[in-house]
Amino acid sequence: MYKRIRDLREDHDLTQKQLAKELNCSQQVYSNYELGQRDIPTDILKKLSAFYNVSADYILEITNNPKINR
Repeated sequence: MYKRIRDLREDHDLTQKQLAKELNCSQQVYSNYELGQRDIPTDILKKLSAFYNVSADYILEITNNPKINR
């Protein structure tokens, strides 16, 4: 999951600092999410899912399909 959030960020040409601002956290906290040094809280997972328009299951690597099934 940690590599996936890094890949999503890089695919959108964002820096950790830019994404941290979107998530209302520090760059260091966000970096810890990408490195797997800190668990991603549910509220941040939901924000990432909405920001990238992908399912939480995709971020959590439960599926390789990024589409949101609604």
